[in-house]
Amino acid sequence: MLEPALKLIIDVLFGILTYTLLLRFVMQVLRAPFRNPAGQAVIALTDWIVKPLRKILPGFKGIDWASLFATYLFQLLWLLAYYFAFGGGYSLAGSGALFLLVAAIIALIRAALWLLIIVVFIQAILSWFAPDGPLAGLLNALTFPFLRPVRRIVPPIGGTLDLSPLIVIVLAQLALLLPVTWLESSLTRAFIG
Repeated sequence: MLEPALKLIIDVLFGILTYTLLLRFVMQVLRAPFRNPAGQAVIALTDWIVKPLRKILPGFKGIDWASLFATYLFQLLWLLAYYFAFGGGYSLAGSGALFLLVAAIIALIRAALWLLIIVVFIQAILSWFAPDGPLAGLLNALTFPFLRPVRRIVPPIGGTLDLSPLIVIVLAQLALLLPVTWLESSLTRAFIG
């Protein structure tokens, strides 16, 4: 009975930090504006770790290595929190540590796909109700690189019904179901048996 409550607390604490750091990294890579309420919140929640890390890991060619490393670090800590709270069925010595390092990368791929799904969904909903709202520029910058190629293949139906958000969400879900799940199961078979 205590286990689900502990899992919820771990998920909320590490989830907020991991996803916020991931969003910061993605916003910087896609050149999304930070001068909006969401961008300011991302900076406020992540500056405490990103700024010190930038002294060690400076950015290069548009990649903010400090944000990416911090994202990976918190994903790794999230998995470690699960391990210490619930056990992992493996030892952290030797190959167990390698398992955890690789599992964190796969978990970040999963998180990036979920972030894409959420952002595309929010952008699609807000485009109906508040197309010129304060988050429009941010959401457009985050979704345009993914929606543009789909719009080239599937133009809006009747000039108004844009199916590209739905197609991107379905493709991201398929990526979660097929390659990411395969990677997770292969990793588990390789290290845990």
